[in-house]
Amino acid sequence: MFGAAFAVAVPGNQAFAATPGTLGATSTGTVTITASVPNRARITGLADVSFLNQDPNTAANSAQNVCVWSNTATKAYTITATGSGSANAFTITNGTVTVPYSVQWASSTGQTSGTSLSTGTASSSLTSTATNQTCASGPTASASLIVGISTTDLGTMTAGSSYTGTLTLLVTPQ
Repeated sequence: MFGAAFAVAVPGNQAFAATPGTLGATSTGTVTITASVPNRARITGLADVSFLNQDPNTAANSAQNVCVWSNTATKAYTITATGSGSANAFTITNGTVTVPYSVQWASSTGQTSGTSLSTGTASSSLTSTATNQTCASGPTASASLIVGISTTDLGTMTAGSSYTGTLTLLVTPQ
């Protein structure tokens, strides 16, 4: 998982040094302890999206709240989405039939629309409200993922057939 790196260090021109104690009935010495962690991010709370028996006259839209956490001083992150289609396209397939879907992201919860994501392109910098890695305390989620299929694309699908694909979300701390 995540660990902290511990080291006795001499950064730049600052001199940190352990000091020995003197000989006596008691003796006290000191050491300097320095710790740091690298930038980290985590996404949790994702759920699979299913559009079952979707009326092709009504656009399909699925919004879900997710938890995105970043340990940077500003809690900033970017999100990059890729699909499992050709050239990482946002598509679902059934054999040779391919249907596109859209992906949107909002940096707040409860949203049914957001900023459209392009496959393989990082979003602009966003800020998380998550106070821990899994939103187990504090806010229970920090962002919204919105996936949709237009009526035009639903109209190309064959009734009774299942179309599947995978959406991958990469969170990068900023």
